[in-house]
Amino acid sequence: MPFPEAPTGREPLVLLIPGLNDSGPDHWQTRWEQSLPRAARVELGMWDDPHRNTWVNQLNLAIHRAERPVILVAHSLGCITVAWWNEYERPGANGPVVGALLVAPPDVDRPGLDPRLARFGACPRSELPFPSILAASRNDPHCAIRPAIALARDWGSRFADVGEVGHINAQSGLGEWAEGRRLLAQLEAVASAAFDADRQVDSPAGLTRYPPRRESEVAWPWAS
Repeated sequence: MPFPEAPTGREPLVLLIPGLNDSGPDHWQTRWEQSLPRAARVELGMWDDPHRNTWVNQLNLAIHRAERPVILVAHSLGCITVAWWNEYERPGANGPVVGALLVAPPDVDRPGLDPRLARFGACPRSELPFPSILAASRNDPHCAIRPAIALARDWGSRFADVGEVGHINAQSGLGEWAEGRRLLAQLEAVASAAFDADRQVDSPAGLTRYPPRRESEVAWPWAS
């Protein structure tokens, strides 16, 4: 997988991690891949018939091949893949991943779910050792809002309520998804703050701050 070169040594690569059936031409992830010079899609393979460990291994390979700091931008089942990667690899706070935007994770433990999604259960609940934002829709057919909030709490993520926009996919008609780009900018600011302790950013609207659950959360500039 060819990765774009970094303009400077401190700018992370944005790794886009699609979910089931990949992200099509009208999906915001595809638009970001086309418009962000520092973005690359992770080729997980087996898009319509995913295998959990294969996806985790492909993600791990992409992270280490980047050879630079990485921000993960995952959608749907891609979020659960990130959780399993964290469960298996146990990356430290000083690892290559400096942030993650986790968008519309499905409830893979819900009874009656598509068996292809159920393969990724039971969903790992370990805290992520890097700053993360979980963005969820109030009317996502694959995950109700309360389970999404519970995932944010368990993963140690900031929770972003993005309104009623379905599964936050191509059918949601979001185009470039400007709100998602703002959330990504917040993560990039946090990554930059790791190099520059004096950098400050404002708390984004709609982002719920949970009480700090681990020492690394003080990296968030809007933490009190």
